[in-house]
Amino acid sequence: MVVAGLLLLAFAADRFVTAAARLSHHWGMSPVLVGALIVGMGTSAPELLVSGLAAAKGEVDLALGNAVGSNVANVTMVLGGTAMLAPLAGNLAVLKREGAAMFLAVLMLAVMLWDLQIDRWEGIVLLMGMGAAAWLIVRWARLDKKSGADEDDEHGGDAVRPPVEIGLGALSLGLTLLGAELLVRGGTSLAESMGVGSAFIGMTLVAVGTSLPELATSIAGIRQGEHDMVLGNVVGSNLFNALAVAGLGGSLAPGIVDPGFRLGAVAMVLCSALAGFLAITGRELVRWEGLVLLGGFAGYVWLSYDPTLVELAIAAVTGG
Repeated sequence: MVVAGLLLLAFAADRFVTAAARLSHHWGMSPVLVGALIVGMGTSAPELLVSGLAAAKGEVDLALGNAVGSNVANVTMVLGGTAMLAPLAGNLAVLKREGAAMFLAVLMLAVMLWDLQIDRWEGIVLLMGMGAAAWLIVRWARLDKKSGADEDDEHGGDAVRPPVEIGLGALSLGLTLLGAELLVRGGTSLAESMGVGSAFIGMTLVAVGTSLPELATSIAGIRQGEHDMVLGNVVGSNLFNALAVAGLGGSLAPGIVDPGFRLGAVAMVLCSALAGFLAITGRELVRWEGLVLLGGFAGYVWLSYDPTLVELAIAAVTGG
């Protein structure tokens, strides 16, 4: 079920995003708006579906672990993997704004998880924050278009058949939902059979699976020289994960969470700060740094499996 779910998420979610982007271009939406909402947040559709299904089943650790782990995987695995193909840099003003919004969202989620409990009101606050963030992104896109900062997309005139794209998009969304269901069921069963917590499965295996659309989109972007799209994809996805995905999980399944979430919160904040730093400064991410990021993800997985050292370090710092 895990393998089948991963395959469906990887291919169906990617086709769903493609259909949404083509329809958006066909209907004259701003390319910046498409990049921020359709590509960046659209590739987080698997995370939203997986966390929503897990929360509906009462699996709060799996629901929130998926959101936290995906944010870590986006920066370490996705950015690290794409940087291994070619040096990566970004310098658009829109990335600076989104980078700041993303970091604030991630920091808010980390603070909420630090007491190892998520309340329903906290989940609702996160969802409201997602609404505010979406409104800001739309407003920024309109201002950019008025000021001439938003350029026309050279592919905007490509022939698009709306009925076909709508049909393919609906089919892809259905297959993505099926993949999410298989992944949640398989991940839960796997955690039980391995004797590990669902939080570990959510922050590692499920997080990697739901981050595959971001990885596929970023690799395609780096091959075409679209560095800003790659960073925008990661920044937008992390913003969506921290607010919409975690907010949905917290609203549907509030309660006590696994102690390993403190490690996840620290890793998520540090990784998001790195992504924001790259977006704000335009600093180039070279291949050896990409290799370090991939190594960091391996270390994160290892510490997630056995967070004893992290807990001791946190206790020493906080005096707890």
